Amino acid sequence: MTGIMELYHKGLYEFEKNMSGYAAIFIIAQSCLGSVAALYILVNGVAPLQMFQLFLITIACMGFNASVLSQQKPKVVFNLFIISVVLSTLVLILNLF
Repeated sequence: MTGIMELYHKGLYEFEKNMSGYAAIFIIAQSCLGSVAALYILVNGVAPLQMFQLFLITIACMGFNASVLSQQKPKVVFNLFIISVVLSTLVLILNLF
């Protein structure tokens, strides 16, 4: 667990040094990953479970984008990015199989 926290703190420090540059890259990466996750959710149908997954992905991606646009503190933006990427990845993996 210590290794993960060290990686997190290094990433946060690097993000804080050049937030505007990383934020642009993160928006593109997170939006692409969220879009692919949404695609695979909808490929599997439009049942209530899929709509709930789509809702989660949409809220996570919009939350991150809103935090960047509203110029929140770097730690908030970074944490929302991680949440968005992890959630999108999990839902994508879930819908691939």
